[in-house]
Amino acid sequence: METEAYARDDPASHSYGGPRRRNATMFGPAGRLYVYRSYGVHWCANVVCGREGEGSAVLLRALEPTAGLDAMRARRGVEDPALLCSGPGRLTQALGIDAAYDGLRLDHPPFRLLAAPEPVAVATTTRIGITRASELPWRYVLEGSTFLSRRPRPAAR
Repeated sequence: METEAYARDDPASHSYGGPRRRNATMFGPAGRLYVYRSYGVHWCANVVCGREGEGSAVLLRALEPTAGLDAMRARRGVEDPALLCSGPGRLTQALGIDAAYDGLRLDHPPFRLLAAPEPVAVATTTRIGITRASELPWRYVLEGSTFLSRRPRPAAR
């Protein structure tokens, strides 16, 4: 339902300063999960994209839970489906994603990637929750979704 893009030349990206032990997965092959701890509190999950060595990824900010809701509710301690995965920390908590998932391939179990059954309308907005390069229109949300971390604001042109 919601993602944000990050690139190596982006001062808000973990890859901005180059490869380090913490961000090594971002520089690996595309199609892997880059998992990190945000502010020492929440796990965040990103899909590595681009060429190997490039250091680009897409943060998973929100999804609409459609399966495994009982397990998600137990992990999150909330009933409302709209609050289960609406934010990067909530999403990883609901899915049980932690550091053990860093570097795993998304085309192998326990993951399964499925194409959308039909085209979807995506809106572009500026990124949220960051202080550097927040003006970049690199946040993508499914238009009309109620399963977002925050309502979209128009991207600066």
